[in-house]
Amino acid sequence: MPDLISRALTRRTVRTTKPSRERTWKHLSPLLRLLLLTQLTSGIGFFAVLPFLAEHLGTALGMAGWMVGFVLGLRTFSQQGLFVVGGALVDRYGVRPIVLAGCALRVAGFAWLGYAEQTWTVIGAVLLIGFAAALFSPAVESEVARQAVIREEEGHGSRTRVLALLSAAGQAGAFIGPLLGALLLAVDFRTTCLAGAAVFVLILAGHVWLMPQHIPGRVRTRQRGGTRVLLRNRSFLALCCAYGTYLLAYNQLYLALPDEVQRATGSQAALSWLFALSSLLVVCAQLPLTRWAGDRLGLRRSMIAGLLLIAAGFAVVAAALPVGWTGVAGLLPAAGYVVLLTLGQMLVVPAARAWVPDLAENGRTGLYTGALSSVSGLIVLIGSSVTGSLLDLDLPPAVPWLILAAVPALAAAILPSRSERYADAGGAH
Repeated sequence: MPDLISRALTRRTVRTTKPSRERTWKHLSPLLRLLLLTQLTSGIGFFAVLPFLAEHLGTALGMAGWMVGFVLGLRTFSQQGLFVVGGALVDRYGVRPIVLAGCALRVAGFAWLGYAEQTWTVIGAVLLIGFAAALFSPAVESEVARQAVIREEEGHGSRTRVLALLSAAGQAGAFIGPLLGALLLAVDFRTTCLAGAAVFVLILAGHVWLMPQHIPGRVRTRQRGGTRVLLRNRSFLALCCAYGTYLLAYNQLYLALPDEVQRATGSQAALSWLFALSSLLVVCAQLPLTRWAGDRLGLRRSMIAGLLLIAAGFAVVAAALPVGWTGVAGLLPAAGYVVLLTLGQMLVVPAARAWVPDLAENGRTGLYTGALSSVSGLIVLIGSSVTGSLLDLDLPPAVPWLILAAVPALAAAILPSRSERYADAGGAH
């Protein structure tokens, strides 16, 4: 009888403490809640402005098309390319000062952009906005990843659930921001920029008030040489390459997909609906899918499954192109691509971010988090140039899509073993 009672109590304890049934948000620390709300509000402020920048530059300021593209490219470069710098600064000076600096620069950048009318002033404003993100984002992402690992080690469920919340918060911001921006644009672009700046003023004030001066367990790294060690970390570089192929595939929403929608319908009006479909899928399905994947797949298999789903999305369009469907039927393959790409994204992004702390050198999570974006951004820069050339060549329409399908499928094969972790002179961690 005592054994029966003991086993019953054990089963009851397991049921009541089982991580997979835990409501993640309810059990988050105040710091994690602050960082996730920061991701949401920063997305709202950013996407209230940036989707309307190209139209403002070309129509209101009369810039040539090549100059508009150059300005937008500079913004991307100043952001993605400098993530690794921002990550290194986070490791050296801590999360709080870097987040505060990034918020202050964002406020200045958006306010400047609202009043910029000359080419050089516009360039200065967008560089400032991009560099602000290069400080702000690695600080938030690396600390969320570190806190997620701590929660996992304490038995509060898979780290990917917290990182899924981070992705969902970012996508919710990307969905709400343009709606806010469209309303404000009825006044003028300057008002939209000032509203974006106001959002970051609120974020800045919240972090001044709520962000602790020192986060327990966060060690500041003063030693140099971290970049050299990173470049010799083959497992991490393999992860960057695989993640870069996902970003390259995602970039086709802006490169290959518009061509396909134009072919199918004769205009690009349906693009906004497809983008909305992608954002809504992430907001609605990210957490359930991540919970399911965390219980059944783990990090490596989640990334493999995600990359194969992305490959399948390209293959769907390639298979349908020879049929030559147009109109609403012609949009079905494009919608299938968007759905499969988004499902793949929901598996790949939390898993990749969750994997970084395992592969990073002690005390350099910020550097590695930033490097994941910077190295992947370089892959996208090179890969997009190649993709653009493929689309311009006189090839059968399905060929570029088949090549794009092969890239993530091959990337799944180069992922490191889940057991491979960073090892220094003192051993693995």
